Amino acid sequence: MIRYFFSIVLVALTAPLSGAEVRVFAAVSLTEALEEIAVDYERKTGDEVVFHFGASSMLARQIEQGAPADLFLSADEARMDALAKQGLIVASTRASVLSNTLVVVVPKDGGMTIASPAQLATVKSVALAEPSSVPAGVYARAWLQKIGLWERIQPKVIPTDNVRAALAAVESGNVDAAIVYKTDVRIAKRTRVAFEVPRAQGPVISYPFAMLRDAENRKAAMRLLAYLKSKAAMSIFAKHGFLPTPSQR
Repeated sequence: MIRYFFSIVLVALTAPLSGAEVRVFAAVSLTEALEEIAVDYERKTGDEVVFHFGASSMLARQIEQGAPADLFLSADEARMDALAKQGLIVASTRASVLSNTLVVVVPKDGGMTIASPAQLATVKSVALAEPSSVPAGVYARAWLQKIGLWERIQPKVIPTDNVRAALAAVESGNVDAAIVYKTDVRIAKRTRVAFEVPRAQGPVISYPFAMLRDAENRKAAMRLLAYLKSKAAMSIFAKHGFLPTPSQR
């Protein structure tokens, strides 16, 4: 009887928990880090995390149009601000969690040397995530405007759907260079960093996270949101090259 009772307890302790589904709309630059975080999180909680990755601007539009989601992890404050103005997020859950930096990338083999911002103006084509709306492109445009190069480079800009598409344009040889997040270079096999924008000179890059007003699984969403700001999750974000915001240091 004792052995039988023990076996029941052992099965109960090792069996997966029956959890909830949490739907997360997240900036595409967070893909690899979030997927790694989710593996351990799902094992610990029994919850299932369902990701929908894309440009933050596109995801925000989908949320505005009623797409079902529990959490929004944006790559900039402007997209989150737009949802907040419409009352679509739970304001008390909003927090800036991560930061990043910009880099100029060129093809790994045969790419030109770009040792300074001024040399970027000599290339024939530069891929940016759509600079009018997609965060990575908006950040890149802000930096170029700040250093007085936007007007010279704008005619050469090839806009893309998101930052990963800008990176892919360089890898495929369709453009001479791109401005992307430093974290994106980790997944690239055929590009190299030609120039890194010093964090102090570049735009303030902020990734705010928040629960959505119409979240169906509120308790599970809050549980995941708290975990994403935990020491364990932040160590994984750091491994993938993300920086903490001042409030997370």
